[in-house]
Amino acid sequence: MRTLFALWAAPLALFWGWFFLSLNDINFGYVMLSRQLHDLVFQLYGEMLGLDPALIPGMVAKACILDSLLLVAFWAFRRRRVIGGWIRIMRDRYFDQAPTPSA
Repeated sequence: MRTLFALWAAPLALFWGWFFLSLNDINFGYVMLSRQLHDLVFQLYGEMLGLDPALIPGMVAKACILDSLLLVAFWAFRRRRVIGGWIRIMRDRYFDQAPTPSA
């Protein structure tokens, strides 16, 4: 499961790291991080998809959120017994207490 999380997080970190550095033109002397390349990449993707390039980052963000939710659902399904036990413990701790008598 750790490998799956790493394989999920690494491309996201690389993409969003590149995206925000190039969006703000923080390039450290690398052409890859320049705003010109950022605009060119999204212009090319926009032409290929037939979309406005400004819409593409939002679409990628929605896809990342969906992937994240699917991964969390997969993780929760695999650990459903442990999570269910934890929920029962918390429910018993907070909702099954006998009322204390008042003085």
